Amino acid sequence: MTRERAYFEASALREHGRLCPDHVPEVYHFDRAMSLIGMRYIKPPHIILRKGLIAGVEYPLLAEHMSDYMAKTLFFTSLLYNSTTEHKKQVARYCENVEMCRLTEQVVFSDPYMVSKYNRWNSPFLDKDAEAVREDDGLKLEIAELKSMFIERAQALIHGDLHTGSIMVTRDSTQVIDPEFAFYAPMGYDIGAFLGNLILAYFAQDGHADQTNDRKAYKQWILKTIEESWNLFQQKFLGLWNKHKDGNGEAYLPAIYNNPELLSVVQKKYMTGLLHDSLGFGSAKMIRRIVGIAHVEDFDSIEDASKRASCERRALDCAKAILKGRRQFESIEQIVNMWKAKSYDRSEIAATLYEVLELTANMEHFQLQFTKREANELAHLCAKQANPVRRRYLWINYVPVFLVACISKDNACV
Repeated sequence: MTRERAYFEASALREHGRLCPDHVPEVYHFDRAMSLIGMRYIKPPHIILRKGLIAGVEYPLLAEHMSDYMAKTLFFTSLLYNSTTEHKKQVARYCENVEMCRLTEQVVFSDPYMVSKYNRWNSPFLDKDAEAVREDDGLKLEIAELKSMFIERAQALIHGDLHTGSIMVTRDSTQVIDPEFAFYAPMGYDIGAFLGNLILAYFAQDGHADQTNDRKAYKQWILKTIEESWNLFQQKFLGLWNKHKDGNGEAYLPAIYNNPELLSVVQKKYMTGLLHDSLGFGSAKMIRRIVGIAHVEDFDSIEDASKRASCERRALDCAKAILKGRRQFESIEQIVNMWKAKSYDRSEIAATLYEVLELTANMEHFQLQFTKREANELAHLCAKQANPVRRRYLWINYVPVFLVACISKDNACV
């Protein structure tokens, strides 16, 4: 990594701090020649969010604060607010952060999917899992699309490394730090990084549970935070869009999109696409934290290697499923509800699977645990035993991406 990254970190801190001063520390001085940043000291009791998640601490304002940060920094640096002239000037400026971008391309979108001297994992427990990632053509197709989007789509000024180690918190304060990877890229990369790291924390909780605290209540709080973070972000982002729809933004010119019904359709399509992007990038970030060069303390602090591997495997299987099937989801609730469910009736799930088999000829996203023949046999065997109301509920919340995973022996995504 080059010393020049300090310049982009200072620049992003200043720009994001201007847009969201409540959640970004002030930069008092920057010396480019010395690569020196003088900024506000974030004093105790602030701690790194990741450490708080490992300790099982609840932060009641985390979703409120992070949704505010993401909505403001992403909206106000996008073409929804800025002219194409101003936008391209800023894109050109941050394109110079090329070495940090290339590092991201390598460790997130390349190394985990090939043999690389930099990769590491919880061996020997995850040897086959790491190999499966490298041999999964479906994953490679999806990651290639995300890599192209990351490189080519200059949507907004992103933080570039918005994981739970780049956030400092107390119960009533949230401060975002370390944007040295900042450049203009897809909005979903920041959103996905934050949500993906919360999902990693969720799967790590079983490894931190003990006789005094099974962490079940805390896992539900994490799921609630994931759901609220996206929903509040969407609400605030659309609020900013509606407030400034007649401004200088050139993505959707008011002379063309002045029909409220048309604008509503545009916004729904935009936000659905952004959700899918966020799920994809978040999944990629999860995968690389398990079989790539840099891991997370959430898992690494679990002393029992076998127990750690079990947590990591569930997270990895879930990330793979989301990455492949993200376009099937229309809301964050559909994913969160899947984790909230305590148990599944195998016959009801199988009956829902039967419906899916009847409706689609493309079985690629069902290859998580069963072959088409095995899934079809199970579906036919149990199809008539399902309650239609329950079947519809399952259809809405679990089909098609997680269905087979949920009825597998590993119960991979639960």
